Amino acid sequence: MADRRDEFNDAGARVFALSTDTPGQNSAVMEKLALTFPLLSDEGKEDAVRPLGFDDEGDPRQISKPGSVIISPDGEVMSRFVGEDYADRPDEDDILREVAALGLPPTSQGLPAIGASEPSEKAMPYEGLKYYFSGAKFATLALRRRHRHIADEFKDDTKQYVAMIERYLAALSSVKGRKA
Repeated sequence: MADRRDEFNDAGARVFALSTDTPGQNSAVMEKLALTFPLLSDEGKEDAVRPLGFDDEGDPRQISKPGSVIISPDGEVMSRFVGEDYADRPDEDDILREVAALGLPPTSQGLPAIGASEPSEKAMPYEGLKYYFSGAKFATLALRRRHRHIADEFKDDTKQYVAMIERYLAALSSVKGRKA
C-alpha cells in the first residue's frame, strides 16, 4: 500500500495501519520499510484491536489478526475484513476497489512523522526479508505439490498465499526507492 499511496488518495482514502507492537517498534518498521502511512500502536488491544475484531486470543505471541476496515468520513464502518491468522491478509487491489466504490473526493495525506526507533530483538533486518519471503513461497509451493490430493480449498489457500508473497517481494524492491 505504501507504493500505491497516490491511488488511495485519489480514491479518497487515508491509510493507517495498526499493530500491537510498541510505538518504538512501529517506528522501526516504518523506517525499515519506508512506509508512507502511519503505523499506530495498540499494545493493550483495548483501543482498536479488540473493538474492531482483530484480537487473536489463541495466538501465544499476542499479535492481532490481520485485516482491514474502511471507515467513511462520517465514521461508519463500510467494510471489514478479518483474517483467520497472520498469513490471511487482504489484497490491496480489493481494498482500493471498495474505497473507490464509495465515490469519495480525492484527498491528501502527508508523510508520517517517525518517532524514536526501537526495533524488537526479534525483528528481521530488511536484508533478510527477501530470503524469508522467498523461502515461505517455495515451501508453500512444495507443500501444494506434495499434497495435490487434498481438497481444492487447500489449493486455493496456497495460491492466495503465494500471490501475497509475490506482492510482498515486489514491494520490497521499491523500499529503497522510497527511502531515496
